[in-house]
Amino acid sequence: MNPLLVFFRKKVYTAILLLLLVLTFGIVGFKVISNYSWIDALYMTVITISTVGFGEVVPLNDPSKIFTIFLILISIVVVGYALSIITEYILSKNNIEALKQKKMQKLIDSYKNHIIICGYGRNGKQAARKLAAYKRSFVVIERDKDVLERLMFDNVPHVIGNANEDEVLLKAGVDRASCFISALPSDADNLFVVLSTRQINKNINIISRASQDSSYDKLKFAGANNVILPDKIGGDHMASLVVVPGLMEFLDNLSIVGKSDINIEEVAVEKLYNTKDIKTIKDLDLRRKTGCTVIGYKNEKGEYIVNPEADIKLVPNSKIIVLGRPEQIDVLNSQYNID
Repeated sequence: MNPLLVFFRKKVYTAILLLLLVLTFGIVGFKVISNYSWIDALYMTVITISTVGFGEVVPLNDPSKIFTIFLILISIVVVGYALSIITEYILSKNNIEALKQKKMQKLIDSYKNHIIICGYGRNGKQAARKLAAYKRSFVVIERDKDVLERLMFDNVPHVIGNANEDEVLLKAGVDRASCFISALPSDADNLFVVLSTRQINKNINIISRASQDSSYDKLKFAGANNVILPDKIGGDHMASLVVVPGLMEFLDNLSIVGKSDINIEEVAVEKLYNTKDIKTIKDLDLRRKTGCTVIGYKNEKGEYIVNPEADIKLVPNSKIIVLGRPEQIDVLNSQYNID
């Protein structure tokens, strides 16, 4: 919690304690001095502190009048102090929340080529964890305000609002983002969001979740580059664990183990050498330099080659996929300044 809010909260507790002490002082005073019953003493104390102007239960004698005057003076000071502190706390809380939102929006406005995740449910949260492990900048769009505490607890940059509205998409920076993940539970909502996103940013890579097989073609037609059916993938994965359990266990340990131990990496060839002079996988000699092994190649047309030959030419706008232990991937990233 913000230290300023903690400070004001302590002052609020102090003000409430002072009010209770004044109330107790008045009740006991009227009970002892005026010989009132406990109910009458409470009544007299409350109308005296609140200055509502009702009459006394019974006429006051001189000692009771002096006590009442003293109680009124004390209560004016204490109640005034309490009201000012509570008002200040409420205003400060609202101001701090507004400052937090303003600061977060400023951070989001500084992002370029980031990823936007629409929906912070099971799939959205898992995507956020994966991106955080790869240290990629991302923003979450979530319309459920009940999820706000979870987003703040996870320290996730976010925008609260309906992603169907262009204004919310623009606040998340969709016009300058590189990728958009639509992970809403409703296929209809995903379809509308994909349409809106593609309309704003023609070049963004859109990945959408789908629950029904029938939604696949519609989402692709709307502009999604990839459509993922989590239920289908989950079923295929479980069946594969029966058919080829050893292989699936090995694959499950690739990419990320835990939060930061990366085992597999995709690298643009431009990061590896000056592409004016075309090189081959053999020329890179990554196995000797970093310990990593090239297991795949994606050419400039987007076609993948698994286990490419060593003499394959690495043309511009192509990528290689390398496999290695976490420390070997770290050597690769540091040696070639890969973000």
